[in-house]
Amino acid sequence: MSGASVTPAAANPHRGEAGLLLDGVMHVLRPTFGALVAAEEELGPLFALVERASGGELKLGEMVALFWHCLAHPSDQSREDFAEAVIRAGLSACAPALRNLLVQVLKGVG
Repeated sequence: MSGASVTPAAANPHRGEAGLLLDGVMHVLRPTFGALVAAEEELGPLFALVERASGGELKLGEMVALFWHCLAHPSDQSREDFAEAVIRAGLSACAPALRNLLVQVLKGVG
């Protein structure tokens, strides 16, 4: 991991955003309508995704896809490289961002 220090304050919780720190870079995940529609087209109904997650049955690829579609500021990083960064961070580091996105799917963004 790089030594870069980026503050998680870049994510705005009032917009339903979540911060995801990968390899020293803070990624802002923003669950916009367009992002969620794109995720749903790839992953199927979002309610079913939430149910799988609550049952501990969410697949790693599904989590990465949701994160990828919700990136507020896509970089030049490929999706494969992004997925590898998620793996390096570990599931426990990704869980808060995942939980935040899933809550936003259920309750809507303020």
